Amino acid sequence: MSDLPIADYCVIACSDSWRDCGEVMISPFGSVPGLGARIAKSTHSPDIVLTDGEAALSFGIKPINARSDELVREAYVPYKSIFSVVWSGRRQIMMMASQVDQFGNQNISAIGPREKPKAQLVGVRGAPGNSLNHPTSYWVPDHNSRSFVAAVDVVCGVGNDRARGAGVGATRFHDLRVVVSNLGVFDFAGPDGSMKVRSLHPGVTIDQVRDATAFPLAGLDGEIAETRAPSEDEYALMQTLDPKGLRHKELPQQ
Repeated sequence: MSDLPIADYCVIACSDSWRDCGEVMISPFGSVPGLGARIAKSTHSPDIVLTDGEAALSFGIKPINARSDELVREAYVPYKSIFSVVWSGRRQIMMMASQVDQFGNQNISAIGPREKPKAQLVGVRGAPGNSLNHPTSYWVPDHNSRSFVAAVDVVCGVGNDRARGAGVGATRFHDLRVVVSNLGVFDFAGPDGSMKVRSLHPGVTIDQVRDATAFPLAGLDGEIAETRAPSEDEYALMQTLDPKGLRHKELPQQ
């Protein structure tokens, strides 16, 4: 398939981040990762477990815009039980990131100096525990030098360098997987666990990525893969599971 919107490539990249992950609880944040999780469960990773985002495991696969009363709950999962799942490692999360740096440190708390931040965000939330206890990925809808920064203003999700500095207690289950943005897919296979380009979306140039990133990315000097397009079956699922096109609204308008 060709001439697809970038959002469709982002959905597939998110979906592939959960490929063959087995029976684990998936927690995707955002319309694009949410749709990607549903595509994954519908195709290559049927054993993953989805939740209603509140306190229950979901039965079946509903559209991302489904009302709460349309969902079928398979089991009750009270909030305190989530911690047992987190600490067991049987969860994979794709959080959003207001800022992310070269080693995967993530910020969703505040922008600006600690003494007087200029913007308050959602807070640290569960990012430290998530990133230290089970596989973690990030979704950044607007890839620019203010989101891909040299140093995050507040460390929420723990990056490879800080986990290493904290010792074995932090590195034992620390597992950063990928960052998906509207420009490409990035992993942490660079030197010392730094960010490396895995693929660029169709039409995205190397210069465009360099200009939008405030730190040096590994992997820009060689041949770079293109993010794969959805198959016909995956594309059909997108239309069924996202009938209102919410995935397109999550990306900056071109």
